[in-house]
Amino acid sequence: MYVKMIGASVIGVEGRLIEVEVDIRSGLPQVSVVGLADTAVRESVERVRAAVQNGGLKFPMDRITVNLAPADMRKEGSSFDLAIAAGILCASGQLHSDKVENALLIGELALNGDVRAVPGVLPMTERAREAGLRRVVVPLASVAEARLIDGIEVEGIGSIRDWLDDAPPRGALAAGREKDPLLRDLLRKGEEPDLADIVGHAQAKRALIIAAAGMHNILFIGPPGTGKTMLCRRLPGLLPPLDDADALSVTKILSVCGKLGELRTGLIRERPFRSPHHTISTAGLIGGGTVPKPGEVTLAHHGVLFLDEMPEFSRVCLESLRQPLEDREVTIGRARGVCRFPARFMLAASMNPCPCGFFGGDPLTDRPCTCSESAVLRYRSRMSGPLADRIDLQVELPRQSSRPSAHTSVLNSEQARAMVLEAYERQRFRYAGRSISWNSELQGALLKQYAALTPSGEKLLASVYDRLGLSFRAHDRILKMSRTIADLAGRDAIEAEDVAEAIQYRCLDKS
Repeated sequence: MYVKMIGASVIGVEGRLIEVEVDIRSGLPQVSVVGLADTAVRESVERVRAAVQNGGLKFPMDRITVNLAPADMRKEGSSFDLAIAAGILCASGQLHSDKVENALLIGELALNGDVRAVPGVLPMTERAREAGLRRVVVPLASVAEARLIDGIEVEGIGSIRDWLDDAPPRGALAAGREKDPLLRDLLRKGEEPDLADIVGHAQAKRALIIAAAGMHNILFIGPPGTGKTMLCRRLPGLLPPLDDADALSVTKILSVCGKLGELRTGLIRERPFRSPHHTISTAGLIGGGTVPKPGEVTLAHHGVLFLDEMPEFSRVCLESLRQPLEDREVTIGRARGVCRFPARFMLAASMNPCPCGFFGGDPLTDRPCTCSESAVLRYRSRMSGPLADRIDLQVELPRQSSRPSAHTSVLNSEQARAMVLEAYERQRFRYAGRSISWNSELQGALLKQYAALTPSGEKLLASVYDRLGLSFRAHDRILKMSRTIADLAGRDAIEAEDVAEAIQYRCLDKS
């Protein structure tokens, strides 16, 4: 007898439906899994056999053929266990097809018949809805995750023994997404780092606000202990929350990576902040592997990727960032196919001016630098010119000569975030209906349209372009920063003062 079930897998960060065909014929007892299945899928035969028998059902002693279609696409993982088991039980007459008809089946089977959670339930469920399926059957532990997708019925199953009862499966839930009863505030007092914790550095804080307001890449350069890392770690508290589309995209990535908690009942609204160690491999940073998996740049999608002590990362790792910073996605090609991972992130980084950290300081008040000229050049060359060109704000952070008094006015994160949100709303209105959301994404005709300068501003940028020998990329990034600075000031036109402020944040170009 022949039956067909619907299973799913994940390619990149998107779900893909797979037809699980089961045919049972008289013959020598044998189970064959065909359709370009990997080891984990082929091993499902033994898991299914034990789960069916321990669940109080009978495993057929006939010739069983399981085909995973399309047959030319590689199938990985254990998410097909439940669909294979359902197909065998339906083909052998032990399970009525009504229980699994027009449903996507996702889950890994334990030997005792329990159904275990698998990564990627969210994108698989979304794909099922797009394909017109009425419901999805998932492990009980993944019910909350699947319910994040509206418009499809979600049923939870704890064990294949649940199919023995005439009642609906355990944990059957109505269609639709349960809203979070309490949405966490991004700036919970006493818990989130506050900009007010950093004394002084008014210019650096201003640069941080500009970076957050336009999603611009930023680099702080300064001696040890001046607050570079503290400033970067306060970026998430300045950024606006994710809208529905972006929140779903971020939540899907975490689902594919198995990092979505079981108790999650709403989309992730906080922008991600990723801070990998400098010993990370290129595959860990960009993504890759025999079966390509998302890297840190994808986990930072719509958020911040922070590289502390940037020159300590390997040269290969740093240079691999150049393409994602331009294309805002990662393309990984393998013999079995090509995977594309989203990577629209803000790069935040810090570095010392030299190996000892004290190069360029005041010889009368600061510690003297002990590095040779060749050592300084070698250290700085770890970050190439093309990569530095892609960092919009390059800010020098000098050592504070004295600690400000207690009566000094201090800018806190709440005030800074209000400024960022105002500029962000201007951008949302301006780019409504476009494929971009931030000033940093402007390019080509859109850059000319929305970042046009006044005559005085154009004259100033032209003179600086020739005097500093800027590249076209640096020229355009100054334009984008100028647009953000004008938005923070509430101006539609970009004035010369906006251009002048943007130019002062390009310290590597000036040096």
